[in-house]
Amino acid sequence: MDPENTLVMTLDTGPVTIKLRPDLAPAHVARIKELTREGFYDGVVFHRVIPGFMAQGGDPTGTGSGGSSKPNLQAEFSREPHVRGVCSMARTASPNTANSQFFVCFDDASFLDGQYTVWGEVTDGIDAVDALPKGEPPREPGKIVSMKVAADA
Repeated sequence: MDPENTLVMTLDTGPVTIKLRPDLAPAHVARIKELTREGFYDGVVFHRVIPGFMAQGGDPTGTGSGGSSKPNLQAEFSREPHVRGVCSMARTASPNTANSQFFVCFDDASFLDGQYTVWGEVTDGIDAVDALPKGEPPREPGKIVSMKVAADA
């Protein structure tokens, strides 16, 4: 495990370990770590949780239309498949609009391959992601209690 490229995301449903993939998306990994180190994700909810598809969070407003005050990122698409446990950036219909929102795949979502930026993968704790309340938005959304870069923990 590389502590500088590992996130520990504590959900209200349990801990999740994410291996970051700077080899696939260096700018996106840098942004996720920057926001994490600023405490941006602490207390943020998963506003869109679709069974068999994915759990989306990272919007401080909890509505799905917000982001950080930082500029949007240029897409870093790769051939990495969207499979169970993959972490990828959410965006609008325009490819270069990823900012702070991300999603974790519950299942194979190959129709997203090459169109969304993969930046990490869950290596432990996928059951905590599975346990998030479902809905668009969930009636009582699950949240990120804290998110830390392992090197800082």
